[in-house]
Amino acid sequence: MTRQSVPTDRVADGVHDRTLTADVLIIGGSLAGSWAALSARAAGARVIVAEKGYLGTAGVVAAATVGGRYLLPDDAKQRRDTISSRHDTAYGLDDLAFTERVYDQCYHAHQTLESLGYQPGTGIAPLQRRGFLGFPGATALRFFRQQLLKAEVRILDHSPALELLLTEGGAAAGAAGINRQTGETWAVRAGAVILATGGNAFLSGAIGTNGVTGDGYLMAAEAGAHFAGMEFSGHYGIAPVGNNCTKGYWYSSATFYDADRKEIERNGWGAVPDVAKAVMETGGAYASINRTDPSFPGLGRMGSPNLFRYFKHFGIDPYTERFPVALIYEGTVRAVGGVVIDADTATSVPGLYAAGDVTDRTKLTGASMSGAGPAVSWCLASGEWSGKNAAAFAAARNGRAAGRPLQAIGAAGLRPRRDAGQADASAIRAGIQAEILPIEKNVFRTVSGVRDSLARLDRLWEQSRDGLAGGTARDILQAREVAALGATARWIYSSALERKETRGLHRFKDHPELDPDQQHHVLNGGLDEIWVRTERPSIP
Repeated sequence: MTRQSVPTDRVADGVHDRTLTADVLIIGGSLAGSWAALSARAAGARVIVAEKGYLGTAGVVAAATVGGRYLLPDDAKQRRDTISSRHDTAYGLDDLAFTERVYDQCYHAHQTLESLGYQPGTGIAPLQRRGFLGFPGATALRFFRQQLLKAEVRILDHSPALELLLTEGGAAAGAAGINRQTGETWAVRAGAVILATGGNAFLSGAIGTNGVTGDGYLMAAEAGAHFAGMEFSGHYGIAPVGNNCTKGYWYSSATFYDADRKEIERNGWGAVPDVAKAVMETGGAYASINRTDPSFPGLGRMGSPNLFRYFKHFGIDPYTERFPVALIYEGTVRAVGGVVIDADTATSVPGLYAAGDVTDRTKLTGASMSGAGPAVSWCLASGEWSGKNAAAFAAARNGRAAGRPLQAIGAAGLRPRRDAGQADASAIRAGIQAEILPIEKNVFRTVSGVRDSLARLDRLWEQSRDGLAGGTARDILQAREVAALGATARWIYSSALERKETRGLHRFKDHPELDPDQQHHVLNGGLDEIWVRTERPSIP
């Protein structure tokens, strides 16, 4: 057996090279997962973090500077402005009391980080006074790694989880996975589990998103959890052609143009559908960062160094010249859909909690994107709450994690129903991406187009379920990722069909207007048979 060769039947039979125990297992080690680990450890729990990559360099946060907002306790205007900053674009689906709770919790996170000695960097520090908490890429996550090690949190690097482990009563009690480098299989028995795996960008190539493939969604659904807001996923980032950096402060300071050099009316994030329209109707789009103030260039280079290296390499002066841009799908990463959780960040599965981008965030920003501030605040708030509450749940079990019989529940891509190894993972992945990545299909949707895509995605899911499996560690991981891609795409389009209107990140050409009668949440779940239902917000 080669170093990375892991017979699929060993993984499927639940044979593991290493079995560990913890009070709390956290799957995912970016911002939300790291903060959840520190929170659980502060509550006295023994904590293990299983990270798909190397904790400190993996994930969306590590690839670019991000920032979150918090509320200043003694500044009433700042509090009002921050809480309501996304209210108009939420289209009636946000909850301002919830938003206030999140931003207040982020203020406490800010205080804790200061007490730990966190220094965000000279480029961001001036913004701290305005209630902004900055995280300059991998520098911040290296700080988090140091804090985790200091707190004696055990880190499993390069160790993606493949499936959850449940008790006979259906409670989450651990997970099993594989080490991508050595091929070793592992299992962690735990009193509670936190999913912090991020969203799903469908391997579009957007910066920092190659590891976020919907793994947490798939594991949650297999355990019986469900989703909300998945239709609000038509978000694409704007990047220079040939560059993958969709992040940056530059959007709001740029002017966008179609291929005929005609100026596009909107800038900022609101320009995304207009840029898509320009590409589809005129064959391309351009931008120039010509609306900037004198202080912007330094901040922009600090916030998006990959972008400005691109400009330097090609000799482009982005402040005076026009450069061609393209749209790269970011899926649910900066959108709002995800696993439904309660006020304590618990899913509907006992013992299973979730934090960060893997969760539903419609109460925070409604039908519009959660990126550029709220998402980071949510990572810290949900990380704090999930760590504390998961630790309490585990403590109530009185350390019974080690001896209980557990059931491994991974299916598609891991335990095929029929023809193991007969399905082509690469072909299935390409088929899924063909339905979800093109702007012609997913920026401006049509009812017939969504139905046709769903029919093709259902067939691809059947192939994944019946024959998708892998031999090496890399193959097994790819099989599960492809299964997660297919499942996520079906949840997105199933939710989209239910909402026959245009609202926020969900745009139907057949129904171009917002319908006041559809001010509801769309919930869905299931794998082979997807169910969909609506629910009115529990707020005025």
